[in-house]
Amino acid sequence: MKAVPGPTDHVVVVGAGLSGLACALHLLGAGRRVTVVERDSVPGGRAGRVDLDGYQVDTGPTVMTMPDLADEAFAAVGESLHSRVELVALHPAYRASFADGSSLDVHTDGEAMEAEVRRFAGPDQALGYRRLREWLERLYRAQMRRFIDTNFDSPFQLLHPDLARLAALGGFGRLDRRVGRFVSDPRLRRVFTFQALYAGVAPAQALAAYAVISYMDTVAGVWFPKGGMHALPRAMADAADEAGADFRWSTEVNALERSAGRVRAVRLTSGERIPCDAVVLSCELSSAYRLLGRTPRRPVSLRHSPSAVILHAGTDRTWPALAHHTLSFGAAWEQTFDELTRTGSLMSDPSLLITRPTTHDPTLAPPGRHLHYVLAPCPNTVTGPSEAAWRDLGPQYRDSLSAVLERRGLDGFGAAVQKELLVTPLDWAAQGHAAGSPFSVSHTFAQTGPFRPRNLVSGLDNVVLAGCGTTPGVGVPTVLISGKLAAARVTGDGCRRRPGRPPVVGAAAPVTPARGTDDPS
Repeated sequence: MKAVPGPTDHVVVVGAGLSGLACALHLLGAGRRVTVVERDSVPGGRAGRVDLDGYQVDTGPTVMTMPDLADEAFAAVGESLHSRVELVALHPAYRASFADGSSLDVHTDGEAMEAEVRRFAGPDQALGYRRLREWLERLYRAQMRRFIDTNFDSPFQLLHPDLARLAALGGFGRLDRRVGRFVSDPRLRRVFTFQALYAGVAPAQALAAYAVISYMDTVAGVWFPKGGMHALPRAMADAADEAGADFRWSTEVNALERSAGRVRAVRLTSGERIPCDAVVLSCELSSAYRLLGRTPRRPVSLRHSPSAVILHAGTDRTWPALAHHTLSFGAAWEQTFDELTRTGSLMSDPSLLITRPTTHDPTLAPPGRHLHYVLAPCPNTVTGPSEAAWRDLGPQYRDSLSAVLERRGLDGFGAAVQKELLVTPLDWAAQGHAAGSPFSVSHTFAQTGPFRPRNLVSGLDNVVLAGCGTTPGVGVPTVLISGKLAAARVTGDGCRRRPGRPPVVGAAAPVTPARGTDDPS
């Protein structure tokens, strides 16, 4: 593995998102002095926090999987995730509702899910689910150590026996077709393939290898941190601070001072100059390239994932059909992905993720109130409506989403909203996200593994990248890995998680019962 040559005693980490914080913790654990520079006043990056008149809104991800990866970062400084964050194991992980009126509780426990599939779709589909689960576990074992949790120096690293194992598992076939070999019910196929949207690819075009995301969602377990998802980066920042990290809040890096192929110092908008031995840029990929003064050449321009419209709604009531996470599928499916990735039109029959964090933490809203997060995928600003178009389109689409929710059983939703925050591609672009998408560079084959933007910077020996725009990619688990991989580039340590079995569900942290005070079901 290539590593930063020369001294690396003092490292400046630009960005206090999840990848930057994970990197800082691993560097501190390796004995480095670390300074973290963050433009916001709080940690988290995408996983930020907004106080909406008493409603504590998570501005980014709402689904937490693979908590052992976060625990690994805490362990680097002798801490543990469970000592700082209370995790609730969600049962069910999701509730899926369909256009035909049926619903399915998605359990990560194998026996519970097999029984639910049998109730929902019959014994043949239940048997198919059991085989699908075994395949997902084998797929995870074949990929994690060699293709996800690794620093690539060359595509030739792919030439390994694990590649043959992945091929034998059908990893290079198409996701939708491969899942269909186990479960033929189209509703079940949606439950195990919708995760391809995280990768920015339609299930019919996505490699079956991306089912590893389905493994994380439907097998390894889904958790909720008490205090909301923002509790995770806040705890990581606290642990880093106590381990000796020096944080600079509410300021940005506006220049890298370089000589002889190395960055010698970073300059802040506050006027401060911070000498350093190495720099980790965990900011947006476009921001990193702007600081570097160049974008690496690629045979084909980077393609970005679809974006999302998010409606954060504080309400005076809730609805018994909702679980903590509810997947509300429209009747359309292939057409939906075509609209999101090819034609650039808004979903004509939307599929939505509805999260109600007050199910398991009512303190996130004022007494007697509830908080709902409605995520509607939409085209990015390259494929679909421009940033400027969203100024008028945003409020119109908000009303359209409200009407869809009411038609799907959330009667009186519009009237129940007391406070709200609407986030559109216009807002994502204003935050510096390329193509108005918070999901960064999509995971096409040409943008995955060794073909994704590298975390080493050509021409500068001591600059490393971290975050969802570089390896391994988009999602809470993968950006935590990204931070660890960036730290390994600095320290020269493999920093590799132990190979072997998939993580034991619940092993990373003690959990509390999943029934919530806000859950009327």
